[in-house]
Parts: sequence; C-alpha cells; structure tokens
Amino acid sequence: MRGSARPEVVVIGAGISGLAAAFELTGGATPLGHAAPIVTIIDAAERAGGKIGTTSIDGRTLDAAADGVLARRPEVLALAADLGAADTLEPIATSGASVFARGKLRPLPDDLMLGIPTSWSTLRTSGVLSTRGLLRALGDVIAPRPASRGHLQDRTIGGLVETKLGPEVVATLVDPMIGGISAGRVSEMSAAAVFPPLLEAAQERGSLMAALRASTAPANPGPAAHDPADGEPSEEPLAPSPSFVSFPHGMHDLPALLVTVLEARGVRFAFNSEITGLRRGGGTDPRWLVDAATTTTPADGVVIAAPARPTARILRPWDAEAAALLEQIDYASVSVVTFVFDEGTVTLPATGTGVLVPPGTPIPAGPNQGDRFLTTALTFLDRKWPHLTAAGTLLVRASIGRIDDDRMAEMSDSEIIEAVTEELAIVLGPFEAPRAVSVVRWTDALPQYRVNHLMRVAGIEAAVERLGGIEICGAAYRGIGIPACVGSGRAAGARLLAELTTAP
Repeated sequence: MRGSARPEVVVIGAGISGLAAAFELTGGATPLGHAAPIVTIIDAAERAGGKIGTTSIDGRTLDAAADGVLARRPEVLALAADLGAADTLEPIATSGASVFARGKLRPLPDDLMLGIPTSWSTLRTSGVLSTRGLLRALGDVIAPRPASRGHLQDRTIGGLVETKLGPEVVATLVDPMIGGISAGRVSEMSAAAVFPPLLEAAQERGSLMAALRASTAPANPGPAAHDPADGEPSEEPLAPSPSFVSFPHGMHDLPALLVTVLEARGVRFAFNSEITGLRRGGGTDPRWLVDAATTTTPADGVVIAAPARPTARILRPWDAEAAALLEQIDYASVSVVTFVFDEGTVTLPATGTGVLVPPGTPIPAGPNQGDRFLTTALTFLDRKWPHLTAAGTLLVRASIGRIDDDRMAEMSDSEIIEAVTEELAIVLGPFEAPRAVSVVRWTDALPQYRVNHLMRVAGIEAAVERLGGIEICGAAYRGIGIPACVGSGRAAGARLLAELTTAP
C-alpha cells in the first residue's frame, strides 16, 4: 500500500464469486465509502453473472442455468439480507420427484439422503429397485459390511455406497442424484469433498442406512440440482421445507442486484477483456500488474475468481506446482433444453418437481433404440416456481451432459432437440409438438471433485498464500453451487481487505 492512498484491487472474473468478493472488499453489509479499496472487476465475457444468466423463449425470460439455491445453505440468504432483499426470496412451490427406473416413472423414496436410502422398508415400498437389488440392500440391515479398517481420508462415493448397499442403489439412485449435481460420476467422486457425512457414516461397522439416519435429517432435493451451478454437493443434505428458494424473477436477480450496488460504491467493470498475465512492478512500486489485451492495471491486491484452467495460466509463472494442481481439476460440459407446451398437450406426473434419469438408461424403442439416454433429468419449472406460472402453458426443462458423455459436443441444437424430444416421449408418454424449444450450452461448466480433491485444494491455497496480495475463490475449490461460491468470494474479499488494511 502506498502511503495514505487507497489501495487498488483487481478482481479477475465477474461471476457470482467475483461479485461477492467485490461486495466484501467494499464493506459488505456496511459500506466503507472512501475508506474502501478502489476495485476494478475484469472479465472476458460481455456481462456480469457468469453462469447465472437468462434465456428468452416464447416471449418469456428464464434463468439459463440455476433456477434456485438450497435453503439450508446460509450464504445466499445472508447476502440477500445484506442487500436488503431477504424479504423478496421465494420458496419452492412443491417438492418431491420421480426416477425413471426399470422402464417407468417411480416416486423417489421420501427419506433419501442425497440419493442414499436411509430406510430399507421405505426403499422396498417405493418399487424403485428390483428384487435382487432390494435383497442386496437388505444385507445392510441384517449383516452390515464394514467399509474399511480404520479411518480413511477419502474414498469414492460410489465405492462406499456399493460396498454397503450394492450396485443397483448406486446406479438407480446415487449416481442420478449426487452425480447429476456436478454432471460427474460417483465412481470417481470424492466423498470427503462432496458428501463428508457419508465418509464418516460408511466407516462405521454397522448399517450405513442407520448411521446416515442418525447423523442428520434426510431430504430429497429432486432433479433441480442438475441445472448448472444449482446443486451443492459439498455440504449437508437439503432441509425438508423449503428445500430451495429463488428471487422474484429468478436467480439472475442476484448478480443484477450486486452490480447495481457495486456500481453505486464506485466499483469499475471492464468487460470483453481477457487477462493475459500477472506481473510484479519494479523499483519503488512493486505492486501487481494485471495485463489484459489492451490495458495494464496496477493492483495492491488481486482476487482470481476464475475457473481452474485460466487460474492455472495466470499463476504458472509464479508457482508451477499450484498451476499443475489446478490443471488436474477437469470440467464437465452440460446443456439445458427448455420446452414450452400448451396446457393439456403433455402429461406430467401428478406430483413432484421433476424426474431423474439414471446414466446408461437404454432407449427401448424408436430410431435410437439401444442407445443410452442423453437426458439426465427433467425439471417442471412452472410447477416449481410461482413466478414462472403462466396461464395455458407448461415449462419442462431437460438437463443433459456428463463428464463421460460428450455426445452433445458433436450435435447441432436441432439434433439435441430431436434426441431429447424422443426421450421425453418415452418418459412422459406421447405429447403434441411444443410451442417453443430452446437450447443453452455451458461448456466446461462444472468442476469435478475427484478423490483427494481437498488435498489438491490445500496445496493450491498454500501456494497462493505464499505469494502475498492474491486470493482465489470460486466453484473449483470447496463447493460448486451458488451458495458455496458466494461464501468463497466473500471470504476471499474479507481476507484480502484485512491484509491490505494491516499492511505497513
């Protein structure tokens, strides 16, 4: 910091993490005014919000990705309160979901914990599993299998659940639910990073279902978590009521509100500006220099709120090991296909917010018979959110894409619509042509938390701390959902603000 001058900070990335960091840097709930750092937010995109954006269809504006957040996580609720918008939050209108299992729609058991059963009797009456699958899961009640000898730092979610409850539980319930949250595979997914209570419960020598039942109240989030950035795999299960909340017009209200507040606080935005490098100044001004294509911005501190790969590129000249760890975090691409139907032209399940489709589900008939479903989940948007209800129409959204399924990358939008329409008819039954359909693609949208992810993150964070004057935040580290990103951004902003205000 230079004498009594206000410190200058550059935030790289105008997604929700970067916006939250800037909010905290300027005082959070209590604006610092002229005592705040001078903050500039730089982003290669043309707008703020990152993956929280909008799409237009049939004259309506909808969220292009996440349409709500988990009510149990406090970060968005606290931010809304600090922004004076807590009273505007809208609870989900209904709950529950179905799974397309063994050729038909079946209601999900009520006492699942992120897809993991906590009661064998409820699982049996649901009809979701075959007799063989039920008998295998019954073993967890009458003769529980130990998952390990002693404490384990990490294991795959799929491996832990399969050992205790069998492969059918994993394929039919756990992979569609937990795997769908981040478009990943539970056979590779870190239990420590994604669902810590499971890692602890699975190491008990008794029943996994009993251990989970005793650990916290079960809840069934339904397929809503499949929307990009909508899920929150890294913390406890969802609260039973309400499980989700949103803003009056959708989640895109949140970044718009933050931009308005930040601009009023004097925060500057530079869009369509890709960062090309990070340097140190020399001589009497050894600050960071943030290089973009046509500008160089000096900074006493930098918050990097970017995905793992661009962050690795920025940090490589300063710490090759941290860059290598960042490059180990890979990303899944996803898309959402939204249908607008005239009321009465499509038959939806009587209850629930949507449908899960287990990965690998074969298409039973039609031109693509034998292929696996492209669709991973369906969400009934206007049943879920009152602000999306419009007389005479129904909104159905299909989520597609997994880390090991890149078929959509080679398909045109019309080919995706054709494939998803065929699958929709298999799940819901025949329907009349929709009045409108749209496709939104999110390339490299969701980071994958593989086994030992938290060890990688600890290494990255330690390397960044040694550099001084730099903080990192975002979905790549300790939670992919909007609440976790808000919390990550605010924490990074608070740490940097403390460092700048105590520096000599």
